[in-house]
Amino acid sequence: MTTALITGSTAGIGAAFARRLAADGHDLVLVARDTERLTDQATELHDRHGIEAEVLTADLSTEVGIEAVAARLGDRRSPVDLLINNAGFGNKGRFLEVPMADELTMLKVHVEAVLRLTSAATAAMRERGRGGVVNVASVAAFVPRGTYGASKAWVVQFTQGAARDLAGSGVRLMALCPGFVRTEFHERAGMGTDNIPNWMWLDADKLVAAALADLARGKTLSIPDPRYKALMGLVKVAPRGLLGGITSKTGRKYGPQ
Repeated sequence: MTTALITGSTAGIGAAFARRLAADGHDLVLVARDTERLTDQATELHDRHGIEAEVLTADLSTEVGIEAVAARLGDRRSPVDLLINNAGFGNKGRFLEVPMADELTMLKVHVEAVLRLTSAATAAMRERGRGGVVNVASVAAFVPRGTYGASKAWVVQFTQGAARDLAGSGVRLMALCPGFVRTEFHERAGMGTDNIPNWMWLDADKLVAAALADLARGKTLSIPDPRYKALMGLVKVAPRGLLGGITSKTGRKYGPQ
């Protein structure tokens, strides 16, 4: 029996990872800010799948929260075999419309927390010669689109670089880059979604299944849908100037309202 720790586990992609890993027989450490939701989730997964689900309440925008999760990941007596760094959020507004404090909080969660939790997890995993980390990024990492996209681009570059450094250690790292997924993400950020075409939406459970299959294959980057793989292929060959204009207009059309 192996143990997986999932940040942002109570909703969206994090909840889909929890459901899938519990169904596969993994014990879980569930991390989020809302203790009541965490407890309800842990009880449901335990009752449904017979696994052990530990609750860890932590806010990854704070030093105390990051330290608490890092300490759990570094606990050699109760090892974590798989880390899903999923916690994240979006800010409503263009550059200079978003308060600087909110921008810095995003970097704390998307960059600093990912760096520190990945480091804590992989140090312990390397000692055991096995383990895996999935850092949830976004297809926004590949287009010039504000602090959110920039932070997710960092996640991709960091994860792939760390994966190369740890090659041969038995520890796998992968950046997961989904597109639009029906979760609480947009609602929490105050973003409208009515004008997003149906074909752009992904199912969280199918996304997770594809991501875990990519991790098992040893991939360091997962774009788990043919539609978005095709779009990202076009992004690679598009001129940066043209791409910047298109993504700016797209962000206004499909982003915050």
